[in-house]
Amino acid sequence: MSVNDTAAGLPAVNGEARPSGRSAPRGWPKEWSRLGTASLLWFIAAAVTALWADADEWERTGEFASLLAVAGGVLAFAAPLAGRARQTAGGRLKGAAGRLSAAVPWLIVLAIGLIGWEILTAKLNLLPRPFFAPPQALLEVYLDDWPRLLDCLAASLTLLVTGYAIGAVLGVVTGVAIGWSRAVGYWVHPVLRLIGPLPATAWLPIAFFAFPSSWSASVFLIALATGVPVTILTWSGVAGVNSAFYDIARTLGASPRFLVLKVAVPAAMPHVFVGLFMGLGASFAVLVVAEMLGVKSGIGWYLQWAQGWAAYGNMYAALLVMALVCSGLVTLLFRVRDRLLAWQRGMLKW
Repeated sequence: MSVNDTAAGLPAVNGEARPSGRSAPRGWPKEWSRLGTASLLWFIAAAVTALWADADEWERTGEFASLLAVAGGVLAFAAPLAGRARQTAGGRLKGAAGRLSAAVPWLIVLAIGLIGWEILTAKLNLLPRPFFAPPQALLEVYLDDWPRLLDCLAASLTLLVTGYAIGAVLGVVTGVAIGWSRAVGYWVHPVLRLIGPLPATAWLPIAFFAFPSSWSASVFLIALATGVPVTILTWSGVAGVNSAFYDIARTLGASPRFLVLKVAVPAAMPHVFVGLFMGLGASFAVLVVAEMLGVKSGIGWYLQWAQGWAAYGNMYAALLVMALVCSGLVTLLFRVRDRLLAWQRGMLKW
């Protein structure tokens, strides 16, 4: 390394001079091009929908094409902003730009999927009707039948939240009791082994006979589907707590109540949330079956009604709503877990 290099502040690495300053950010053109590709595909989807004549008449083709064009315009507008935000901005704006960049592959695949779906159904009519509806048929359901769909969604959420909350609370209490008390485990464990492997839908005849209304029977089935995995995972978490935690707490004069509430339950919370996630998935499956059999309003009832009238566009629209609601609830449960278990972040692999 020469004297001039040293004076210029160029440190030597492996005998060679390297610049000490950081190079200018050059990542945003790549972000721009990726988002530009996604935007172009959404515009192509809009063009295919609007300019290619439908094989049959669909009322909402123009609205669907406009919606696709709006999506393409939003991505085109966001492309340069996202690239610059990733390099210059900080905080939430940079995080939003990072999430948008991470979603680009899915945006591209979704646009390609919509183009293929549109061509195979509305344009060429290759898939048999009425079993396969074009995407504008789903948009027609959302625009024309939204009051009924919204009412069914509200009824399903009320039923789901009620049954899930009851099952989660009873599952946590029962799991803690089994993991803490040998006497409780002696009596409850065999019962749990008996009813645990059985699906909650197998109790449909008994539930509708034992409860005064179909709504209360559905709440029981959802609570049962939720409570079993929560109980088992909570029990496993409490039973697996390190005995050294209890010994230290007893040395400091902790009471049995303190050991349960402040030692066993917090240490078992990761297992509890695993059970809550499993119970949420099981409760959705039971919700649909229960509403199909006895409840007069709900997404399950709506699915059965649409299938009975061969309105498969309505059925697909309801399924999409259910998938989005389930995904939203799972995301919400993740947020709750991250907030409640923030103190364990250093001990857990998040």
